[in-house]
Amino acid sequence: MQKSELPDPFEEIRLKSGVGEMNDQDDPVKMVLRHKDVRKTAHNYKTFTSAAVPGRIVVPSEVNIRKTRQIPFELDPPIHGVYRAIVEPWFKRPLQADYAEKLTAQINALVEETLEKDKVEVIEEFALILQSRALTLLLNIPYEEASTWISWGTHVFRSEDTALDGDKANILYDYIDKQIEKAIKNPGEDLYSMLLASEFDGKKLTGEEVKGVMVLTFAGGRDTIINVVTNAITYLSEHQESLERFRKEPEIIGKAVEEMIRYFSPLTQMGRVVTEDTFVCEHAVKADTRVSLCWASANRDAAVFENPNEIVIDRKINPHVGFGFSHHNCLGASHARQIMKVLLSALAENVASIEVFDFKENIEDLGEFKRKVGYDYINAKFNRLTK
Repeated sequence: MQKSELPDPFEEIRLKSGVGEMNDQDDPVKMVLRHKDVRKTAHNYKTFTSAAVPGRIVVPSEVNIRKTRQIPFELDPPIHGVYRAIVEPWFKRPLQADYAEKLTAQINALVEETLEKDKVEVIEEFALILQSRALTLLLNIPYEEASTWISWGTHVFRSEDTALDGDKANILYDYIDKQIEKAIKNPGEDLYSMLLASEFDGKKLTGEEVKGVMVLTFAGGRDTIINVVTNAITYLSEHQESLERFRKEPEIIGKAVEEMIRYFSPLTQMGRVVTEDTFVCEHAVKADTRVSLCWASANRDAAVFENPNEIVIDRKINPHVGFGFSHHNCLGASHARQIMKVLLSALAENVASIEVFDFKENIEDLGEFKRKVGYDYINAKFNRLTK
């Protein structure tokens, strides 16, 4: 098996029953595995709510380390849509030409730095740096602030030996509180200031509401970006022909990004809380229990995707759910897509090949399933393309 492969641990159960099970901190989760059922469940917010106790819809649950409701993520329509309308234009900024130009300059500089090195640890010394620098553009704050976030390491809520680390989470919460206070005293052109100037139901957003958006922004786009970037680099280390195609056919890069999001599914799943006794795939689920929408399983469903366990970089039809589905389609999707498009272009233009020396896979323990989601470390060398 190639080091870049992500096996599908859900296939047998997806075909057999369509539902898996896992225990999450004594709060069991019934995992919805089929593409059509994942989309149907995601759309039915009245029966499967996101507006539960803050932290409960996340798997693993963050109830014990977070009291702040992430906005608009942990809300249902119609309130979800009102909040989303406030923030969505801001999160569409990555589609603007000047934003793409700045992001391209950042990523080209990082690729150039990496080409000068004999060896790079791709998680800490490339993907984390890329994600943190790009986030300064999304928040519209000074580039130098990225160094603070880099110092936190790759995980917002997880430390080396603890799956959910309350002390580490508090570092983020305290940081956001201070940034909100700073924006109140000296409003600027950043995301904090925009939120503080916005209104919901005729009233300015509260500090807690602003914090809810910011916690989502920091936590939602960190591990996921790092996972897809590192998986993509490992894939390209074994598929130099894809780099060649990107150079010759840059028009397929957009399709390649969507395919990598489908195949790698950087976020395995997201939960919902059941509001009434109901059924999922003919399996009974009780009110106030949890189900999860398993994006990673849905994205390998052979009923929807031809050759689902292969990366087809120019896949024509690709209704993946890697960015979620329905009301809760990922707010940061435009930012993530732009990062990946620019990265693949930069690698194609400057890198001849990538050598991976050694690595350690990051395996999620999901009860009856064990899923490779990315890597704990990858040591590699980027070889310069001679032009």
